[in-house]
Amino acid sequence: MTTLPIWFEAASLSVLLLILAADLILAYKRPHIPSTRESALWVGFYVSLALIFALMMFLLGDVEQAGQFIAGWVTEYSLSIDNLFVFVLIMARFSVPRKYQQEVLMVGILIALVLRGIFILLGAQLIENFSFIFYIFGAFLLYTAIRQVFEDHASMEETESGIILFLRKHINISPEFDGGKIRTVIDGKKIFTPILVVFVALGITDLVFAIDSIPAIFGITTDPFIVFTANIFALMGLRQLYFLLGDLIDKLEYLHYGIAFVLGFIGVKLFLHALHVNELPFINGGEPVLWAPEISTWVSLIVILVSMAVAVVASLAKISRDKRRTPADIDSK
Repeated sequence: MTTLPIWFEAASLSVLLLILAADLILAYKRPHIPSTRESALWVGFYVSLALIFALMMFLLGDVEQAGQFIAGWVTEYSLSIDNLFVFVLIMARFSVPRKYQQEVLMVGILIALVLRGIFILLGAQLIENFSFIFYIFGAFLLYTAIRQVFEDHASMEETESGIILFLRKHINISPEFDGGKIRTVIDGKKIFTPILVVFVALGITDLVFAIDSIPAIFGITTDPFIVFTANIFALMGLRQLYFLLGDLIDKLEYLHYGIAFVLGFIGVKLFLHALHVNELPFINGGEPVLWAPEISTWVSLIVILVSMAVAVVASLAKISRDKRRTPADIDSK
């Protein structure tokens, strides 16, 4: 595989971080509810940017690197959309004013970026030093896929509730929001607003999704640059996508099944790769299992795209069917 030029990697990371910083400043300076058109234009811009980036990787590197980026980006984007489901629950649970949800979402996205960066560095070190980590990643993804099928997103509130109760008990928090401020003044004393609790809830959610998503992309590529840029592109535009999808987010009923299938598929792929590079003495005498097939990047990309397309189309078809149902149809059930 061709090595990408160092200047391209450095320039790419610098430009992407600048775009994220500009997006954060824009959200902070202009708190408002984006229109559908505005959100669609921004989402289209970020998707186009990702595709242009993939083209540049193809021109400066090779087709394999471009394919790995697209497969990783689509996987992480799918998981990021799943993340939005929980963001919707958090916003509703804490009654965050819609006008200030942009700022809150941007902070949540930045927390996610930092956490994923940490996990990427740790994952890359583990893979470099311990090949058996692929077995662990594979098992974890299969477990996550099963959890996706059977668990409700609302169950994550149980994880958050203990920490949030601790915060409310030990920190003086105002009963009302004060715009998008973290601190406010009541009776001459500075105290925190509920925004702090929302940030903590988003942070916990981001931690859970970072733990899920990083093994998934390492099942597609072990190149830290591709892993990190795929995550950045997956998180860019997520704030606008939140407003673009609106109420549709929690109506995509079958999306989590598509995500579960993708995670399960990558889990199997990791197991096969682990067998192919096996060093564990109790498996095949510590030798690689040569019959274990390596699933190519392009097969992975096709499986990921088809799985997500089927899940989205099935969800939209169900929404359409439900709209056509008459009250008489509902009463008959």
